[in-house]
Amino acid sequence: QVQLVESGGGSVQAGGSLRLSCSASRNYFRTDVMGWYRQAPGKQRELVARITGVGITDYADSVKGRFTISRDNAENTVSLEMNSLKPEDTAVYYCNLITRGGAYWGLGTQVTVSS
Repeated sequence: QVQLVESGGGSVQAGGSLRLSCSASRNYFRTDVMGWYRQAPGKQRELVARITGVGITDYADSVKGRFTISRDNAENTVSLEMNSLKPEDTAVYYCNLITRGGAYWGLGTQVTVSS
């Protein structure tokens, strides 16, 4: 069973920055995709950003230009640098790992952006 451990959530004012990190209890595989999703109260979980094992990235339109996803294959960690945060970015952020054997989720970390 793969475990994902997130860190870095918190509260910030609009315009501020936060960095989320996630560590996977699994060695790096080129075919793995790591990413971040978020779920706001009363809304469905949505993709924020993801990155393949060779560094190809994909972002939700709402975060393009503000968020940056990166990956350390040696440590099998994924990070999300979030800048110019907006109140609508408030949500629980979940780390996600997709492998050939299945998908795994972290427990989530709260991000709260106040206006």
